[in-house]
Amino acid sequence: MAERLPREVFDRLRGVVEGREKLDIHVAGIVAMAMKEWAVGLGATHYTHWFQPRTELTAEKHMAFLNVNDAGLPLEFFSGGELIQSEPDASSLPSGGMRSVFEARGYTGWDPSSPAFVVSHSRGGTLCIPSVFCSYDGTPLDMKTPLLKAIGALEERALRMIRLFGNRGVRWVHATVGGEQEFFLVDEALASRRPDLVFCGRTVMGCPPPKGQRMGDHYFGAIHPRVLEFMEDAQDALARLGVAIRTRHNESAPGQFEFAPHFAEANLAADQNQITMETLRTVARRHGFLLLLHEKPFAGLNGSGKHINFSLQDSEGRNLLKPAGGNERRGLQFLAFLTALLRGMRDHGGLLRASVAGPGNVHRLGGHEAPPPIMSVFLGSVLTRLLEDLEEGVQSAIDPRGDLDLGLFRLPALRTENTDRNRTAPVAFTGNKFEFRAPGASQSMSGPLTVIFALWARGMDVVMAAIQSSLDRGKDINEAALEAVREVARESRAVRFEGNCYSPEWAEEARRRGLPLAPSTPEALGLYTTPENRELLSSLGIMTDRELFAYHDIRLHQFVTTTDIEMEILGAMVREGVLPALSRQIVLEGQSLAALAGGPEAPGRMEPLARMGRLKDTLRDRLDALETLRETLGGDDPEERAFRITEEALPLMEELRGWCDEAERCVAADLWPYPRCRELLHLP
Repeated sequence: MAERLPREVFDRLRGVVEGREKLDIHVAGIVAMAMKEWAVGLGATHYTHWFQPRTELTAEKHMAFLNVNDAGLPLEFFSGGELIQSEPDASSLPSGGMRSVFEARGYTGWDPSSPAFVVSHSRGGTLCIPSVFCSYDGTPLDMKTPLLKAIGALEERALRMIRLFGNRGVRWVHATVGGEQEFFLVDEALASRRPDLVFCGRTVMGCPPPKGQRMGDHYFGAIHPRVLEFMEDAQDALARLGVAIRTRHNESAPGQFEFAPHFAEANLAADQNQITMETLRTVARRHGFLLLLHEKPFAGLNGSGKHINFSLQDSEGRNLLKPAGGNERRGLQFLAFLTALLRGMRDHGGLLRASVAGPGNVHRLGGHEAPPPIMSVFLGSVLTRLLEDLEEGVQSAIDPRGDLDLGLFRLPALRTENTDRNRTAPVAFTGNKFEFRAPGASQSMSGPLTVIFALWARGMDVVMAAIQSSLDRGKDINEAALEAVREVARESRAVRFEGNCYSPEWAEEARRRGLPLAPSTPEALGLYTTPENRELLSSLGIMTDRELFAYHDIRLHQFVTTTDIEMEILGAMVREGVLPALSRQIVLEGQSLAALAGGPEAPGRMEPLARMGRLKDTLRDRLDALETLRETLGGDDPEERAFRITEEALPLMEELRGWCDEAERCVAADLWPYPRCRELLHLP
């Protein structure tokens, strides 16, 4: 932009990006002209307002730069008005009932804070303009708008917090985010022969591979040459789109991998994660792979998450979650930000649980590979002991060895990473940032981030009010902050847990502490609409009650519809593939047995044949039960359907899967109709 825009226009656009001024149509016109020339130079023939509806995916409506003038001659044209706004259909995308079929008008609006990018195609390219999406009456219908509002609420309060501690030179505070993306790669030719992978993104049946991940040799192992070629092409494609991938490696399960980018400002990080997922899909196809982003594509193997690391950075380059050394005030400031998040978690942990509830994560959360659905925070032994001593008002007895000094004469020195990590904790402090491990691999980061920033902003309100109250009583900032931190730490004790979050004892302890327990998806989604969570989002201007109830309905509908598709695919695979294969196996066994008639081996061969007959009858019975249940799951109440799916359909699907897996063990390889998991997860 600096190279292509007049200096005055560039400065004004930078002011828009930083939130210091509104976008002027005259400025937009000059920017549009320069943006078009830049994009055309990169091969673009079309542009699109690239937005994020509530499908967890992205959407785009391509418009040609090519126009025709009054004389019928071709003319490339792109105005400031076209840059600022476009008009996609607002009735066909999820709205939770806020838009009817006949209410089709909607708008996309340019988000200047996220850079435009060009996606190249074989015969050209498309200029993608990151945008918000709203209905005709201005009601947000996307994931980006609530996130932008939550970012604004958090950053405004973080700046006030810093200034409360006396730092007047800081101009801004930005939320920074890095999202680790896990995914599976399977051979596309094999996967195309499995309807469940094609339509559901996961296997609804299939025996686990014999080796699986039991040997622990895939995690951080040498990357398969074919996968490495894919990774290098994907990293190159992402770099051209402005996404810098910092780490790549094998994950725990065979066929599972991870990319992690550099940290970026929160809004940009959320956009870049969507770019990453789509780019990985595209590049995977070029390399003969099918990319699986489902949270649990293979039973019995590690599922895929999207670990969201987040922090705060000020205009002077300081990470506000990095314990400051040698300065008492900055040490207290660090503790103020830390305890603010704890307080927000105490009051609104249920909202955080709701933000990761979905049709895929229901198969992953709670397993010994992902955090449980109980929201808690792991701080590590040193910070935990420090807060406990603060609560008691005593000199800490923590061993002060280390090279990090908070500058507090009352407290010991700390080291940035002087504690173990707890991989069972949903939220963990990892030295200079927090890591939220519960989001699913296929999720948009915008949903969880919106909630994290909202509850953190509310926690900052509580901390700042406590500090201000002490200041009004004549105390200095250090004493006021220490009192506030002590009180907030005491109030938020319930969400701090250092132990094994997988243990049954923790669930009982969490219940005694009053933490929300919502193991199922409909229970968790119901936490969106509790009075305290509605008040939080509405009072911060992030979502109105109407928008929040609509969002709740959208997420319920996604869960119901996704599971219904899985039931249909499972039923079809059993009826069209498993039962015929088992029948052919029974016929072959019967023919073999007939050839042995009267021989000494005949009696011993009767029982396996009878067992297969009983298995076939059981499969038919369970399939009929599933199809009958599916027919009765209709109705107008999505919440009632979601609970019936949870309580009846999911267990029945698991039972049917078990019988299908038993059939797979009985049927010869040349008769089994689908590629087996051991074939899908092995790259020769």
